[in-house]
Amino acid sequence: MKRRDLLKSLTMAAGGALLPNESVAQTEKQPTAKNPAVIPIRGLLRKDGKLVQPIQISIEKPDDAVMAVTKLDGTEIDRRNVPAGEGSFEIYVKPVTSNQRSTIIVDLGGKEVREEIELKPVRQMQIYVLPHSHHDLGYTDLQADVEAKQIRNITRGIELARKTKDYPEGARFVWNLEVLWGADLYMKRGSEGDRRELIDAVQKGWIGINGSYANELTGLCRPEELLQLFHYSGQLGKTCGVKVDSAMMSDVPGFSWGTVTAMSQAGIRYFSAAPNYFDRIGTFMVSWQDKPFWWVSPSGKEKILFWVPWTGYALSHVMKLGSELVAKYQDRMDEIQYPYDVSYIRWSGHGDNAEPDSELSDWIRDWNQKYEWPRFSIATTSTAFSAFEKRYGYQLPQYRGDLTPYWEDGAGSSALETRMSRNAADRINQAEALRAVTNKADYEVAEYAEAWRDVLLYSEHTWGAWNSVSDSENPFVKKQWDVKRAFAVDAERLSQKLIEKSVGLTSETSRGGQVEIFNSSSWVRSEVVYVPQQLSQAGDYVSGHDGKPLPSQRLASGELAVLVSQMSAFSASRYSFSKQAAHHPSKPASFKNNVLDNGIVHAKIDPATGDITELRLPSVAHNLVKTDGPYRANQLLFLAGQDVDQVQSSGAAKITIEENGPLVVSVLVESSAPTCKSVSRRIRLVAGADYLELANTVDKLSAALNPHPGSGGPGDEFAQRGSKESIQFAYPLAVSDGKMRVDIALGNMQPEIDQLPGSCKNWLPVGRWVDVSNDEVGVTWVTQDAPLIEVGEISATMLGSQRNPNVWRKSIEPTQTFFSWVMNNHWGTNYRAYQEGPVTFRYALRPHSRYDAAAATRLAIGLSEPLKVRAVSPSAKPIDSFLSIEPSDVLALTFKPSEDRSAWIVRLFGASGERRTAQLKWLRSGEAKFWQSNLAEEKLEPIGSEFEIAGWDLLTIRIEELHSR
Repeated sequence: MKRRDLLKSLTMAAGGALLPNESVAQTEKQPTAKNPAVIPIRGLLRKDGKLVQPIQISIEKPDDAVMAVTKLDGTEIDRRNVPAGEGSFEIYVKPVTSNQRSTIIVDLGGKEVREEIELKPVRQMQIYVLPHSHHDLGYTDLQADVEAKQIRNITRGIELARKTKDYPEGARFVWNLEVLWGADLYMKRGSEGDRRELIDAVQKGWIGINGSYANELTGLCRPEELLQLFHYSGQLGKTCGVKVDSAMMSDVPGFSWGTVTAMSQAGIRYFSAAPNYFDRIGTFMVSWQDKPFWWVSPSGKEKILFWVPWTGYALSHVMKLGSELVAKYQDRMDEIQYPYDVSYIRWSGHGDNAEPDSELSDWIRDWNQKYEWPRFSIATTSTAFSAFEKRYGYQLPQYRGDLTPYWEDGAGSSALETRMSRNAADRINQAEALRAVTNKADYEVAEYAEAWRDVLLYSEHTWGAWNSVSDSENPFVKKQWDVKRAFAVDAERLSQKLIEKSVGLTSETSRGGQVEIFNSSSWVRSEVVYVPQQLSQAGDYVSGHDGKPLPSQRLASGELAVLVSQMSAFSASRYSFSKQAAHHPSKPASFKNNVLDNGIVHAKIDPATGDITELRLPSVAHNLVKTDGPYRANQLLFLAGQDVDQVQSSGAAKITIEENGPLVVSVLVESSAPTCKSVSRRIRLVAGADYLELANTVDKLSAALNPHPGSGGPGDEFAQRGSKESIQFAYPLAVSDGKMRVDIALGNMQPEIDQLPGSCKNWLPVGRWVDVSNDEVGVTWVTQDAPLIEVGEISATMLGSQRNPNVWRKSIEPTQTFFSWVMNNHWGTNYRAYQEGPVTFRYALRPHSRYDAAAATRLAIGLSEPLKVRAVSPSAKPIDSFLSIEPSDVLALTFKPSEDRSAWIVRLFGASGERRTAQLKWLRSGEAKFWQSNLAEEKLEPIGSEFEIAGWDLLTIRIEELHSR
């Protein structure tokens, strides 16, 4: 079923939504009215050297020739002989400069046609038309069928461009590659002739490359994942010999702020954002349709031209080519008082994954030949945006802030797979760093590209079938979900394989009682490593290369916990095991009277509920957990439907001590919970650590299925509101006057303060952490698996289709309370109707003194990219650090071999939010040269070993070794 048909039948629309109650949509669903006899054409043409405004007159076709006399407001303006059999003609009036109500009377030999009309000024504007096909990877068709369609669309686009190459300028067909996974497949699966044809078409300007790989839910992306979203555009652009400076994204409403930084790293300057225009979008379109602006990056150093066209990408879904479209478009421009004479529209064919519209070039050719204004030109995104920038770029407003997205909430409908993909992204990133440390010559470029592709296509917006909720057991639905799930499963499998290959991890017993532990980070690390039993059979006593003992503890799992200290950046250190008694830490961790304590962190568990009721620092007298409200820290909450007064919690707790120190204390809290087989919360504290680790496992029972599957579609009452549920974990903190800051990929934001108009406030995607601090004390909360939070209250209560902007949350008041929103099935389409089985959500709570964003990021990355252990032969050479980065709040988010294997690529991030003077030190013998680089890994310009980096800035550097040892 095509999306256009779905729109007409009021069942569903772009990306999972219902038809809005809007005038532009009404033109599709109302019965066709009888054509009026008199229609003002909102265009200007030239007659006798003067611009005139036409009025079309329609009459019943006369059997014999008849004299037609036309009067405008009583004044004769036209007299003509209408031949037999002709039913229409045009008259021309002087262009009006303001709206004018008039009466047209046509006398046809004594028979009058009378009409009241309104003449409106014609905008003398250039309207660029961007043809493309909206890429939904699934939804209306199985993914393999969609891939085949999008590959054919490229061929069809080239054919139309070739057919119209001799048309007048502006009417020649151009095909925009909306996103690039289709083009990637085209280049991989096509013959050499096919590839050559695409390259030629790009070079001729027949095909426009837009830089995003997919229509991504950017709020789900890890930092390197967000960069990888635009990486392929550089490769394809280089193959085709063009610079890619534009991007399209469609359907998705809202984008993470770091998208600006990521696009800039790829050389992208123009961003055509064309969301779904009515459903589950809050006030996004109200705020930004046809209001172009410069979107400034978190660092303030980059900006992109951000522009949302009228109705997003769906104009061709609800309107037809013709003078009515021209009139309605100008009505829209008048309504918003659009101040420019250059604009653009998207034209995505008749439905999603639609083929190129073969009528477009002919219509524009014919319109432009007849009418002088408005003028239409088929164009690439880059052509349209650069023309607009040249004329108006200097006067556009500039805004800094997050355009907090709306549709990321659906990722909570498949929490296990979201966890898998999220962790796979971290694992791939770490594997690249380990490969850079061990042997860059063996860097498997194609394997890493495949793994990143799986991660990207899991975060792609389509998710599932149009009837995924209303008919969840339909084979069509299940087949689509199998493909979607496979992206996460394959990403996990490939990422684990890449980790194993990068450091040679094996399951063999350690030879000679030694292991090697790798630090893949750019900072010195001290933390517990969990050595597998087969690698630590030589004993529980551990010593470093200097012979000094390290604290250790044999765990119930058989692993040996070892506290390593001061591991250098990008290095590997060797440790030995022997049969002596384990060495104990000087300040042990303990669990007594329901309190976990290690002299740094003090946390108390309520024995009745298992919730955390106290979190303290030795230097701070007051409790950092809020206890005078309805919630406690790490409390599970279950909400059926949307009535927050009916929220439920877990049952009575059973507390078991799993590990009782002295190095590691672990407590297991087990309880029942609504719609769950069980819930367990594991709380762990390590000697010397300044944070508490939490691992909450929800073993979910399936939500009830639609009792009438297949009836009603996504608009059915069940799909909209039936069996809706969600699970949260509460974190009410007590930090007087504490400010809340949220980590996002390649940036940082404060709710409300750093959110641009149109942002989602019912829920927020979070990257790695949330921090609540005042000038003296605070708490950092780290999330490894769950990407969504609600701030201040349980506000994620938007069930099914939501078309009214006024029902969305308008503001976020200052607060120290938030909720990790881990599971839901709130959508009526696309996302999953239910989920079942165990999913673990890992967190950390770190009480601290002053706010330190870089310390929060180091902790979070350390938990997601832990120190790695491998067996090692005593004769093997140790791996010393060969690169250091100072100061410690300038972090390498990525360290990898270059794709040509002749250099290293490091991405430095100003993680403190403050400007720093950074230093790179090459520690290997010989010299190295540093180049400022980009996603294409080019040598842009030489850079010294000391340089400035702004807060939240991302700097890509290419390191080439001149003389290796």
